[in-house]
Amino acid sequence: MDITPKVTKVIYMETTNGSVETPVQAMERDTKTVDDGENAAEHKNAVKVWIAVDESDGSFYALEWALGHLFVHYDAEKESPFAVTVVHVQPPYQPTYTALPVGPVLFASSGMRDSVVKAEEESAAKILARASELCDQHKIKAEYLVLKGNPKEILVEAVEQMDIDLLVVGSRGLGQIKRAVLGSISDYCAHHAKCPVLIVRPPKA
Repeated sequence: MDITPKVTKVIYMETTNGSVETPVQAMERDTKTVDDGENAAEHKNAVKVWIAVDESDGSFYALEWALGHLFVHYDAEKESPFAVTVVHVQPPYQPTYTALPVGPVLFASSGMRDSVVKAEEESAAKILARASELCDQHKIKAEYLVLKGNPKEILVEAVEQMDIDLLVVGSRGLGQIKRAVLGSISDYCAHHAKCPVLIVRPPKA
């Protein structure tokens, strides 16, 4: 069964330290290459909305809420005033270490790393396929973007570099202890992103 979403563009971008061209700059360059001519003018005038999704039900509630509430006041037969992008962030690969008297030892083989990376890519494909189905149901044309890196940092960096007008994120509903230890992607984006951030919280059960 083919789980690849019907997309206009998917860009895989991975953060790397010490690079001359940042990953977001590379993404912006590739986007300008794709969106030349009339498409570039349309995207320039459109309100650029990013909706972040992951495997959680909370993020898909946010996606469905946004599709059902933010884009309902325009004629679907006409050109949309919105440029909608569904964004998924894959955390960086974390090899397994064990502590020994001489220091940490890396046990991840190249085969193990390849397996983990393949599993992450398959997971991303399933997430985007699910998002694509929701967009199709709401008759919303969207682009799909996969970023690799720390979700908090890469989202904040990307929306600034790409001049995004609105970032929509879901709320995982972390408890007070987990929120204090792990932090919240939505809270981090709300405090650090240069664009407005809409946090969609699921209804209480």
